[in-house]
Amino acid sequence: MLYPLLGAFGLCAGITTLLFGFGGGFFAVPLLYALLLANHEASSLVGQQAMQVAVATSSAVMIVSSALATWRHHRAGSLRWGLVRPLAPGIALGALLGAFAALHLDSTWLRWVFVAYLVASLLDGWLRPGFLHEGARLRPLGRAGATLAGLPIGALAALLGVGGSVMTVPLMRRRGASMLSATAMANPLSLPMALAATLVYAVLPASGRGLGDGYLGFIDLPAAAALVLGAWLGMRLAAPLVGRIADGLHARAYLVLLGIVLLTMLLVGP
Repeated sequence: MLYPLLGAFGLCAGITTLLFGFGGGFFAVPLLYALLLANHEASSLVGQQAMQVAVATSSAVMIVSSALATWRHHRAGSLRWGLVRPLAPGIALGALLGAFAALHLDSTWLRWVFVAYLVASLLDGWLRPGFLHEGARLRPLGRAGATLAGLPIGALAALLGVGGSVMTVPLMRRRGASMLSATAMANPLSLPMALAATLVYAVLPASGRGLGDGYLGFIDLPAAAALVLGAWLGMRLAAPLVGRIADGLHARAYLVLLGIVLLTMLLVGP
């Protein structure tokens, strides 16, 4: 039952990755965390590192899902590469730092950092002007501003395994981008984070010991494969909707989905 469930959640993640710029992390991390705790003793090595395994596996899945979504948006013409390129180096460097930090943090503490991150993102989107309504014109970031923004985005995204879309989408939104462009750009901006973080999680496990068969560092390979297959199917289903959702509805649906993920994370774990 475990892998069909992962595939089903992967399908949901594929749909939200393509349409909202997030999904791999926000679906995979709470789900994997709950499943790992349900299937392993709390005193076991996997039980003790449940959040790190969930975050690491999410980062690996994100490489494939973000690359597929980037290609689909590129073909649809919804990407603004001039805004993406300046942010990518800072995000990649920040991701290396964030992933390394996650290896040395307590799993329970990391879960609550994830919850706090979701709460702050929701409040920011609902209460601060600029997210729910499209701006009059697009204002690109300068090189220095892009680097300063990219470092914390990459670090927090790798630390929590969420891809950074909760920061890049509001950032682009408040620079005047439509929801279609903002969510599309979240996918290529997740790639440098996912690549850097996965490298760290695969080769530098904090415990220094293997978790067992089927793991590469902290990455649960069978779980990652099930999630990737589901995500691919979800993107195929969602492709006809790209560019057809009204901007205001798109923005509100984004925040509603974040609320659902927050509720899930609050309900799982000790």
